[in-house]
Amino acid sequence: MKWITRERPKIDRIACPWLIKNFVDKNAEFIYVPKEDVFKKAKELNAIPYDIPGAEYSHYGNECTFDFIIKKHNLTDPELLLLAIIVRGADTDHFELAKQAAGLWAIPLLALVCSQACKGANECAFNNGFTCFL
Repeated sequence: MKWITRERPKIDRIACPWLIKNFVDKNAEFIYVPKEDVFKKAKELNAIPYDIPGAEYSHYGNECTFDFIIKKHNLTDPELLLLAIIVRGADTDHFELAKQAAGLWAIPLLALVCSQACKGANECAFNNGFTCFL
């Protein structure tokens, strides 16, 4: 299945593909486009939009898209649930939820800065940021 979101991936848009690839859809393909094109391209490409307001896979209340995926797909591994708290803290700037949240917040931003020199900055940021979840 194809999944589509806003370009310039950061916390949730890096954590969610890791979660999807490892626990929901091993053959998932991820596409990054300008924010204003997400829903149009999703329709054209038959892709699932995520981590953007108006998508099913998005933030709800104080929870981020990573939390939604865990609930939607009935993932119950205690370690994933703990990771969800860290991702939520980093993605929503609630660093008090987990002491690791501030560090997680910084990693994808550093990867994004480094990726600006790369051709294909979205993929470079995704791949460099993705490494912290392995």
